[in-house]
Amino acid sequence: MKQTLLLPNRFKTIGWFILIPATIAGIFLMATEYEANWLTTKVFAIFNDDLFFGNNESIGASKNFTVITTDVTNTLVGLLFIVGGIMVSFSKEKREDEFIANLRLTSLMWSVWVNYALLLLSLIFVWGLAFFNVMVYNMFTILIIFIIRFNYLLYRSTKSMADDK
Repeated sequence: MKQTLLLPNRFKTIGWFILIPATIAGIFLMATEYEANWLTTKVFAIFNDDLFFGNNESIGASKNFTVITTDVTNTLVGLLFIVGGIMVSFSKEKREDEFIANLRLTSLMWSVWVNYALLLLSLIFVWGLAFFNVMVYNMFTILIIFIIRFNYLLYRSTKSMADDK
């Protein structure tokens, strides 16, 4: 079976080498709110709202298509996490067949359902600025849930095949 939308298998290992440090860095940043001053740089912003982070003159001012100075630590960690997660999630297995494709599809569907169930619960029970954090984490939860579910089903199926022999 030909899967044109999957990356070659070698990208899975590369993805793990990106995803694991990005996950550790993300947890560290989330726990400590660390800002790396050496990663403060000018970046192009399509939209910038200084509602919370501006100086006194610019609080509440919105700017479109402008260059701003900001700490890009969270952005870099988020990009690395997403790239690593996509490489892990969408790389072929060494033996990619219809069974694996079905596991992949059901895991993806399952992760979307669980992610949106969690989001609905958050919409009902989380309020204020904490909801902003929920939405930020929500960018990553589909990948996390998919990786966990797919690898669990893959492990369980290979274990049951080994038990049958």
